Parts: sequence; C-alpha cells; structure tokens
Amino acid sequence: MTAATRCSAAHAGAEGAPPSAGGFRCGLVAIVGRPNVGKSTLLNRLVGRKVSITSAKPQTTRHRIIGIHTTGAAQIVFVDTPGFQTREGGALNRVLNRTVRNALEGSDLVLFVVEAGRFGAPDRAVLDLVPRSVPVVLVVNKSDTLRGPSRMLPFLERATRARAFAEAVPVSARTGRQVGELVRVIAGYLPEQPPLYGADEITDRSERFLAAELLREKVFRAVGEEVPYGATAVIDRFEEAGRLRRIHAAIVVEKPGQKAIVIGEGGEKLKAIASAARRDMEALFGGKVFLEVWVRVRKGWRGSAAELRRLGYEHG
Repeated sequence: MTAATRCSAAHAGAEGAPPSAGGFRCGLVAIVGRPNVGKSTLLNRLVGRKVSITSAKPQTTRHRIIGIHTTGAAQIVFVDTPGFQTREGGALNRVLNRTVRNALEGSDLVLFVVEAGRFGAPDRAVLDLVPRSVPVVLVVNKSDTLRGPSRMLPFLERATRARAFAEAVPVSARTGRQVGELVRVIAGYLPEQPPLYGADEITDRSERFLAAELLREKVFRAVGEEVPYGATAVIDRFEEAGRLRRIHAAIVVEKPGQKAIVIGEGGEKLKAIASAARRDMEALFGGKVFLEVWVRVRKGWRGSAAELRRLGYEHG
C-alpha cells in the first residue's frame, strides 16, 4: 500500500463527451452523494475488497478513502467521500464537508450516487457542489427496489431534470447488479495516461489507518442511539512480525456514560467489538492479528479543531 498519489486532471468538458479511444486510461473518480446512499458499499464492490467501512448509520464514512480498480485497459482511482452534511454544524461536520469539496477538485469524473426512488433537497445540495466543468454520471443505487421500466423511468426523468448528466446507470452495490456496466462507462471518460499504482494495489491507505476504521465500524454496528456519533478509534501501536500484526488501539468517546455502553456488562460488548474487528483485520491483511482495545473519554472532541487534528481527521 502506497502513499497518496493524484491522477492529473484532463476533463472531458461540461457535458462530458468521452475522450477518444486508444491507449491505457487512468483517472480520478470522486464518489459523492448525501449520507447513507451506499457510496462505501459501492466502492468496496468496485474494488472487490473491503477498503471503506459501512453501516446503516449516517456519518459512517468520515475520511477520504481511495480505492483502486485496475484492468488491462484502465486504472480507475475511486475517491469515496463522507455524505455531505446539510443539517448540523460543528467542527466535525465542517471537516467532513470540506473533505467532500476537496475530493471534487481535480476529478476527471464524478459518480453522483442517489437511492432509487429518492431525490430531494439533500441530493440537490450535493449536486450543486460539483463543478460544471466535470462530467457527472448519475448512479442510481438500490435499483432492485424499483423493478421494471414503469417504475425506474419516471424516477430517472425526475432526477435528470436537475442536471445534464453524462450517463445514468442503475446499479445494486449490494448484489453487484450492473456494476460491471458502470465500470465500462467510467473507463470511457478517463484520460489516456499510464497507471499510477501497481496492478495489485487496492488503496493508498496504510494498514494502520484501515485497522482504526475497521474498529470504528464495529462500534457503529454494535451500539445504538447517539453513541457512534461521539466515538472514533485510534491506533496507539502497530507492530508487524512476519505475518503477525500486534495492534494496540483505543475507542475514544465523549462521555463517561458512552464509555460504559461501549464496554458493556462485564466487558462483553467491548470483547465482541474487538473480536469482530480482529476477524476483519485478519481477512484484509492476510495474517494473524493480536488486538488489544481500550476505551477512553475525551470530552468534546467532535467540537474541537485541535482534537480532530490529533485524532487524524483531514483539515486542509
């Protein structure tokens, strides 16, 4: 896994005619949309491995995540982004929204992901962020919930009134339906240039970062109410010895009551969270993982720009 590298921007124009056919293609493709439309699930499906965490709760994705899909003819560098926050303020949400805006800069193509049957003001707010100079593909996720042209076509007609999209592709990120067609469409809009990553690379993020994300995902899935939104995960120590990783991590929460919920009666909740995270780490890293997890209280971390920087949130 390598440090971040950016593909050059070579846009196809406002309404997005594909570049001429010929040599190898490579480009940066931003995945944007309102919270909880399945952007991270789509990225994982496109890459073929789990590089971005998922849950049913909004705000699961908090970082810019790159996933790399390489074929013999093209390399697509996908950038998953947090769902654009339109309802709440606060330092964390400002960071998340800035991450979305930054991901759009220099993109060769944008995948604007919506949920089949739903297109409203939050979707339009995200779409308004996309520069008119960048071609946009409308990706209708969960398309299996609108089966048949009689249901899908009216929705597409309504959604496409918002912008002259370069293409519209209904998919199901969960089942993989039409994802191959989406890859074919994307490749046609990328500039001709050499690949920027090795053919076997799937992300630019380090194993240390991915370990923290997998742990945070388990918190989101294991506890309810508002606890996940006040929680994050950090790696204190990450050591490799052959195929063994020794990882010491902490779940950071805002309140003592949240700490008690994460730990659970007799520590059972924390044990379950750590065990589930360890299994996913072993599957992703391809080796054994020794994982120790603590829970810490850091009051008001979401509202402090300095705390967010210390906890690894992008702030550029």
